[in-house]
Amino acid sequence: MIRNTRSAYGTIAIALHWTIATLIIAMLCFGLYMVTLPTFDPQTFTYYQLHKSVGFVVLGLVALRILWKITSITPNLPEQMPAWEKIAAHLGHLALYALMLVMPISGWLLVSSSPLGLPSVFFNLFEIPHLPTPEFFGQKADVSAFFSSVHGWAAYAFIAVIIAHAGAAFKHYFISKDNVLQRMLSSKS
Repeated sequence: MIRNTRSAYGTIAIALHWTIATLIIAMLCFGLYMVTLPTFDPQTFTYYQLHKSVGFVVLGLVALRILWKITSITPNLPEQMPAWEKIAAHLGHLALYALMLVMPISGWLLVSSSPLGLPSVFFNLFEIPHLPTPEFFGQKADVSAFFSSVHGWAAYAFIAVIIAHAGAAFKHYFISKDNVLQRMLSSKS
């Protein structure tokens, strides 16, 4: 089944979920590695260009995922699930969606406000234009430092939310023994 039902996610939602999840986890790991590299090394520049390119892919996929979510129904949570767990699930998903937007947008704003003025070249095919960014009293470096901080702290928040999300999925599978995890693995209801 392609579309979501009240009991299961469809193949589009499942494909978007796992593709985006895989890319985000890889980007978080790669980003943590990149900050350990020498700043003005040519290989570091190549890694940053790759990181930015994949970030733009993630942003595009997240936009598609949000559009799909808005235009589709969402499967119901199990009836026996306590109200506090349902609230936690909704807040957790809200945090995931917020971070899926904050990470690539803050990265784009970071690059756009950088005093270095380096371009973002999408997989060596074409240049992505910089976003307009404010300056604080003519200090572009302050704006860049702000977005760098947002991007870095959001990465750590994202890691925490992903761990909580995966932990909740495993809790549903191993402890609650309901179908919450299975419905994101298969579109069969």
